[in-house]
Amino acid sequence: MIAQTQEFAQSGFNFALFCANTTFHGVERLALLNLATARSVFETSTASLNALFGAKDVQSFVNVQQSITAPSLEKGMEYSRNVIAIATETKDKIAKEAEVHLADTHTKVSNLVEKALASAPAGSEVAVVAVKSAIKSASDAYQGLNKAAKQAAEVAEASVSAATKATLKAANVVAAKAA
Repeated sequence: MIAQTQEFAQSGFNFALFCANTTFHGVERLALLNLATARSVFETSTASLNALFGAKDVQSFVNVQQSITAPSLEKGMEYSRNVIAIATETKDKIAKEAEVHLADTHTKVSNLVEKALASAPAGSEVAVVAVKSAIKSASDAYQGLNKAAKQAAEVAEASVSAATKATLKAANVVAAKAA
């Protein structure tokens, strides 16, 4: 019994460690993306300001400004896609490991309960059925919640993708009308 308790504790610790490492990796990737984006924005802004300062009249100023707008919007959308990709990959890794960990824990608990119930005194069949039913209900509830969470994530990702496409399309229409 003590060995099984230690096994549960070790399993939980390993899962927590995996989640922490995966999260730190995602944060590290996000930090690198932010640094690269900040550098790119600074360099682009400097070049854009130099181009704007070099405009000789109002029309050339407007033309330079229009040529700057579309690439800036595209870079912003690319940044958003990268942030979403990092978050999604991190979430997916943790969710996959959580499913494996939960299935393993469920199996271990079921085996432990089966062993304990096998040595239950006569007349405790009702309690045995109740315990098995509670385990099954908890498992079913988790699976339902997991399915709902996956569907919500898919809807959110699709919405962000649609919004990104619509924004780029609108920006291109505005840039075309201005030209």
